[in-house]
Amino acid sequence: MKTNPIVWFEIYVQDMARARGFYESVLQIQLESMQAPEGDAAGFEMLAFPHSMEATGAGGMLVKMPGGPSGGGGTLIYFASEDCAVEQARAVAAGGKVFKPKFAIGPYGFCALLTDTEGNCIGVHSMK
Repeated sequence: MKTNPIVWFEIYVQDMARARGFYESVLQIQLESMQAPEGDAAGFEMLAFPHSMEATGAGGMLVKMPGGPSGGGGTLIYFASEDCAVEQARAVAAGGKVFKPKFAIGPYGFCALLTDTEGNCIGVHSMK
């Protein structure tokens, strides 16, 4: 395989406004409304994270969907950061929790594990 294997991610939420506030505050980004897939408009809400088809890394979105549960489920998404301690502090201020404070991962930098307002565990990675 010549490319990174992850090309897209979805984080399922129950309260889109609350989740939007959390991610925009913690990551200091603006999420963009997306149209529901054809034939599936009823009950769908989707907000995309900023991304470019020409850049490396995976794009993704928050999704509110009937029957789509949020919360821990065995998948962990890591967001890039300059210093993950910054996002760790923002997470608490935005209504989330710190699952595991910033910790070293040897020559690969540092991580912090956070719980969003919907019960999803996410990671933040930085080299400092």
